[in-house]
Amino acid sequence: MSDFAATKALFHLPEGVIYLDGNSLGPLPKAAPARMEEVLRDEWGEMLITGWNKAGWMAAPMALGDRIGRLIGAEPGHVACGDTLSIKVYQALAACLELRPDRRVVLSDSGNFPSDLYMAQGLLASLGGDYELRVVDPEEVGAHISDEVAAVMLTEVDYRTGRKHDMAALTQEAHEAGALMIWDLAHSAGAIEVDLARDKADFAVGCTYKYLNGGPGAPAFIYVAPRHAGAARNVLAGWQGHAAPFAFDLDYRPNPGVERMRVGTPPILQMAALDVALDIWERVDMADLRAQSIALSEHFIAGVEAVAPQLRLASPRDPQARGSQVSFRFEEGYAAMQALIARGLIGDFRAPDIMRFGFTPLFIDEGDVDKAIAIIAEVMAGELWDRDEYKVRAAVT
Repeated sequence: MSDFAATKALFHLPEGVIYLDGNSLGPLPKAAPARMEEVLRDEWGEMLITGWNKAGWMAAPMALGDRIGRLIGAEPGHVACGDTLSIKVYQALAACLELRPDRRVVLSDSGNFPSDLYMAQGLLASLGGDYELRVVDPEEVGAHISDEVAAVMLTEVDYRTGRKHDMAALTQEAHEAGALMIWDLAHSAGAIEVDLARDKADFAVGCTYKYLNGGPGAPAFIYVAPRHAGAARNVLAGWQGHAAPFAFDLDYRPNPGVERMRVGTPPILQMAALDVALDIWERVDMADLRAQSIALSEHFIAGVEAVAPQLRLASPRDPQARGSQVSFRFEEGYAAMQALIARGLIGDFRAPDIMRFGFTPLFIDEGDVDKAIAIIAEVMAGELWDRDEYKVRAAVT
């Protein structure tokens, strides 16, 4: 059994704060500052450029990829870490389109993270011709998978409501229609059980600064299934994906495996923080984590509905149909969230009216949930959100 009291002790959690926003940015692992200082002082400081060899910097993207891969059911050697999530979305989609050259439709849904859609729009516009991004309601994706579709591109867990797609079923439907399947795991990796190999995903991408706790700006990752690893072309042919980066060829020769999906120089300091964060996951069984996440979120929903009837549940009622977050709708949701934050309960807001709370058992327990419910009761019963200072929109909501 996973010991979540022990994992909670491994995080720096500010005094007096209930942090229900780990679905947006995970908290600081206590070991991260020392590890980053070690890299700064002993590796960068003393080794200088020799750190690329002596400290293993060059190998870090694939080593971290394997550590992430164990959490998402990926085959060893088929996850590369680095760059940003938007870049990885672009790479995966471009590769799919080349693998299905006779098809012109990319299918996604209105619950997808907008940046994924922006990447698709930009890519398709640059290709010209009759390419189409077809965006449908989340519940209608299966009905729109056809032999026109080159790739189905979905975020498994809706960033606003937490609604969860059926990865296995939709991947099978895509394959039966001859399409390829791309999954964005931004709200899945470290939050729910994922098994890419079992479910036969073609490509997957994700970030590490949310549930994986790698810190702001932590690198993204990309998964390429073994059957595509030697054929998928990296449209962003950066030198880190070259078969021999230090041969300095003038023509690009891709690495024979998934390492071809590397683009730019890896962010070593961020990867050091991520490496420490991933150490915590060595203590955790994903089935235990999922069970505890559901227990905490069910307790939270029942408590909030009892004390704040003004808030309307936006997430699926069935815990198996949602990820590790709970969202409520309230027309003054932004102001209400600011009032909660002012009293030590941190969640976040997503337009137009979503108050979003993440449940991360690594550092959140039932006592935290009870305190959160009490703060929500105070703010909503007293209409404490109805103040001008809470209605001024900050750059980040």
